[in-house]
Amino acid sequence: MNTKIYFDNEKFTAGMTLQDPAEFEVNNMALHVCENPQHIVENRKKLAASLRLDLKDFVCAHQTHSANFHRATAADKGRGAERQDTAIADTDALYTDEQDLLLASFSADCVPVMFYHEEKGLAGVVHSGWQGTVKEITLKLFAHLIQEEHCRPEDFHVQLGAALSQEKFEVDEDVYLKFKNLGYADDFMYFNEASGKYHIDNQLTVKKQCELAGIPPEQIHIDRTCTFESPDGFSYRQDKKSGRHLSFIVKK
Repeated sequence: MNTKIYFDNEKFTAGMTLQDPAEFEVNNMALHVCENPQHIVENRKKLAASLRLDLKDFVCAHQTHSANFHRATAADKGRGAERQDTAIADTDALYTDEQDLLLASFSADCVPVMFYHEEKGLAGVVHSGWQGTVKEITLKLFAHLIQEEHCRPEDFHVQLGAALSQEKFEVDEDVYLKFKNLGYADDFMYFNEASGKYHIDNQLTVKKQCELAGIPPEQIHIDRTCTFESPDGFSYRQDKKSGRHLSFIVKK
């Protein structure tokens, strides 16, 4: 199974599944866009086995491009793992301080964020498409963790997974203005006169949100692989019927 591991230390493992022609539906991991749900369950079981976990350890959300987040506990084990209707509703970020829960985020061009907090033993994932970015889901989650979970921002380690590149992320003025109104994304946008489109770097905007929360830039890492251009990538922009990557983190 084609999986990119971003970090694997004594306490946390995080990574992102990639396209793999040897697997069902080229390793699609999403039940909401698939030909056969059983194929997706088999792909997920294989991922679980590779991490020495069980599918019932997965916690999945029904993502809606919201700014909503959920603190996952052992009671959430298995939610959304085999069926869509058991997923955590209307949620685009998950975090936990419990061991052996695989927190899942699904994407095809959107920015997946995986993070852990060394001192507090917290781990989490965020799904930040452009709508989630303009709603500042990442910034809001980190602000919550700093205020309510008493996390020192300098102890976070953050990984942004592969996503759509700025070159391929073309938008009209309405989306450009939403990013412009954030007040800190100007450096991550340009106008292409030939096409009349704006190009936005969603990854660097999300990285800026992490920095605005107080996380040191050197503790924020970005996988600059473009999901549109890479043969390993699922890209909704390239193929509206595309599958999804699963980005994950597990506290051991």
